[in-house]
Amino acid sequence: MRTLVLLGWLMVPVVFGAYHYGPGQEKLRLDDVARVLAEADRLAAAEQWEAASSRYESALAMLPEGRADDARRIRLQRAKVQMWARQLPEAAAALRELVDQMQDDKSADPKLRDEAREALANAQYYVTWLMRLEGYAREDWEPEIEAARQNFGLLAEQAEAKCDATAAKKHEEDLESAIRLARMDLAELQGLPLPSQ
Repeated sequence: MRTLVLLGWLMVPVVFGAYHYGPGQEKLRLDDVARVLAEADRLAAAEQWEAASSRYESALAMLPEGRADDARRIRLQRAKVQMWARQLPEAAAALRELVDQMQDDKSADPKLRDEAREALANAQYYVTWLMRLEGYAREDWEPEIEAARQNFGLLAEQAEAKCDATAAKKHEEDLESAIRLARMDLAELQGLPLPSQ
């Protein structure tokens, strides 16, 4: 009996060592990712957009394989920060890719998909605004504002279906803004201040 108890005690460090060097390593990496994300969130709250974007990118690189939802959340946050960091084309492209991936994946978190779609619609709206101010032809900027209009319309419909009156009203107002932007004369547009998020 003593031999059995002694062998049991001697196995405890082996079991802990196996856990530490096996599944424990992923947990340690996730702890590191959480620390980097907290720092990125702090930098974003302090409006240090470039540094926050860099930290989100680092967290994404550190994230273990097979954590698709976590990776999508980080990519979404990074794209939002990029919009503030004057990297609007990069943010719009990243959001477009993210929304397309989530649209094809039926297991994707619907709330996250809607949040990404809203961020994409906002990016498309701002891209259109800038393209119009820079003098792009209508055939260049019209697909952007049409995509924003469709995204805002879809979000408004989904909010109404969920009986979320506040979100539905907000998305309908965004939809109306997109329609006004498409119809506005360039001279009128140039007289307005740049939109903010």
